[in-house]
Amino acid sequence: MNKYILDQKTPLQRFFYSLYYYSLGFLLRVLLWLFKQIAKGITFLFRFHGKVLHFLAFWAKNKEVTEHSAKEDLILNWHQRFIVKMKERYQRSVDKYLNWTDKNTSTFLVNNAIYFVIIGFILYVIISKPNFLSTQVLMNILTQSSVRLILAFGVGGIIILQGTDLSLGRSVGFAAIISASMLQAMDYTARFYPNLGTLPLIVPLLIAMAVSAFFSAINGFVVSVFKIHPFLATLGASVALYGILSMYFASGAPGPQPIGGFDPRYTEFVVGRITIFGFEFPKLIIYAVLITLLMWTIWNKTAFGKNMYAVGGNPEAAKVSGVNLVKTTILVYVLAGLLYGLGGFLEAARIGSASNGTGINYELDAIAACVVGGISFSGGIGKISGAVTGVLMFTIISYGMIFLNMDVFWQYIIKGVIIVAAVALDARKYIIKR
Repeated sequence: MNKYILDQKTPLQRFFYSLYYYSLGFLLRVLLWLFKQIAKGITFLFRFHGKVLHFLAFWAKNKEVTEHSAKEDLILNWHQRFIVKMKERYQRSVDKYLNWTDKNTSTFLVNNAIYFVIIGFILYVIISKPNFLSTQVLMNILTQSSVRLILAFGVGGIIILQGTDLSLGRSVGFAAIISASMLQAMDYTARFYPNLGTLPLIVPLLIAMAVSAFFSAINGFVVSVFKIHPFLATLGASVALYGILSMYFASGAPGPQPIGGFDPRYTEFVVGRITIFGFEFPKLIIYAVLITLLMWTIWNKTAFGKNMYAVGGNPEAAKVSGVNLVKTTILVYVLAGLLYGLGGFLEAARIGSASNGTGINYELDAIAACVVGGISFSGGIGKISGAVTGVLMFTIISYGMIFLNMDVFWQYIIKGVIIVAAVALDARKYIIKR
């Protein structure tokens, strides 16, 4: 304790200062010391990891490996280009970890704090309820994540454009009602369309996707042409869309009541199982995997995907480079609408019914999952893997809280805290970059 500081204070101030110094202040200093020791340990592990990579990789020892030029790239065939790029990527990884510092560790810990907290919670659930690790629980988590993942891909593209979509839930609800109303069993008494014959599954699916894409296209047009903030544009669209879907919901023959009694073909197509190499997998998981591969290709291997990242990262630079901002924005919203329509089609069969309340707050879960997964509101930043990670984490947390018999109100509180923390960390990264 600094004696000079104490001499400048009154006896009462010295008393409380000493009390703080030897109680709470001491505890805080101990925690800070522990944090520094942990950071040093993590720094050592990263450096050790770099040394291991350097020792094991034969190309890491090759001092001639450098960034190759575009001209050299043309000379190499696809196999040689792949090998060279892998060597360069590996060498950059080795250099990164060999030169890792305590500052890098602090940044790493702060930027990924939300992941550590979530992983800690998951470990607590596993320790408290060991049956949480069962195969059945894993399949349930993956099944519940499937539709959420498809929706997250849709809104994720919009977030990359520095936007958001509050009409997601209503679009999903409308698509679910359309699908459910057209795919009821013929012998079901309270049919929405009493005289409608048996339809191929593809027909309601295409109609649901087309309707969702249409309303999303309007959102994209309003945002890109009239420069209305996406929050306000999609908020208004959400309210209007709820009115439209409620009118449609009430127009059925039985009146405004939940739509159920689905055609067995529809139920089997969505919630059925498929056997692969002797293992049974829910079809929803297979659909989610296929959509994930498709979206990864669109985001990373097409001109449209590159334009999306360009517009989200720097709209002015993208415009100068020849990218059509209006067209790109509208197409991103249309793609999101198509995914909402598909999600609504699958969700109705998954839960077994549809009403004008279907899809409520789905937009919050999808947006939160994207942000937790590293898709930044600052624009131009985000990966498919991030959306997958965010959705799985949120689903695991929800399932874990149910396993712990946690009150539903506490579940809302915890989810809200995670969302705020994720957005705060995302904003911090953006501020630091600026």
